[in-house]
Amino acid sequence: MILVTGATGNVGGEVVRALHRAGAPVRALVRAPAELPVEQAVGDLDQPDSLVPALDGVRGVFLLPGYRDMPGLLARMRRAGVERVVLLSSLAAVAADTRNAISAFMIRSEAAVRESGLAWTFLRPNAFMSNALRWLPQLRQGDVVKDAFGDVPIASVDPYDIAAVAVRALLDPGHEERVHELSGPERLLPAQRLAVLAKVLHRDLRFHALTDEEARADMSGRVPEEYIQAFFSFYSDGTLDESRIYPTVEKVTGRPPRTFEEWAEAHADEFR
Repeated sequence: MILVTGATGNVGGEVVRALHRAGAPVRALVRAPAELPVEQAVGDLDQPDSLVPALDGVRGVFLLPGYRDMPGLLARMRRAGVERVVLLSSLAAVAADTRNAISAFMIRSEAAVRESGLAWTFLRPNAFMSNALRWLPQLRQGDVVKDAFGDVPIASVDPYDIAAVAVRALLDPGHEERVHELSGPERLLPAQRLAVLAKVLHRDLRFHALTDEEARADMSGRVPEEYIQAFFSFYSDGTLDESRIYPTVEKVTGRPPRTFEEWAEAHADEFR
């Protein structure tokens, strides 16, 4: 049995569906019952003891990072008989500056998994293609999208591809103690991603790049200050390079990663 955390999220949901398609026994961890095609268990990852029923018979876990007591959480999994963990981490984990809030919790999460005694695999993807869904409120109001870091190209990755690699790491041998860096096949600026979306939706969409000052004002009040600082460190100061293209998806799955246009076609109904 494989337990999938974050089972209703962009990546976890894809992992659930991919395991289900593969015919693997899978259980989705949820905070409340959801519409999923697999067995579900209710639990709270910030309260490891709440996971006892969810972990019954589980040998592999797809795990999200950043919970309150990662060492305690992993110890609970090991006592339950879990053998391997595939952690959804980030390229931010390679940063040495733990003053960056995002890097800090990624580094702590990876360290806890390494030290857990469980077989592990880390996935370090570039930004998700599904981040474009944050444009939905603006697209419902009109044809102009305003966003930060307009001059930063990113080889973003489809959560579908992250899930495909995760499934192979959960089901196949040879992924233990390996770090998989993941990207899509092309570097695109935000305006270029919007142009692709415009083509798919048959709309005349225009991108407006926010200045740093405008971006900070836009994020304030809805994004924690320490995360705002982290984003500006990554994308304005250039401490994180998500423009690199990695061959990992094709090496692991045997097929090339999806393009942003393919992602947009698959999710077009969400924008309509």
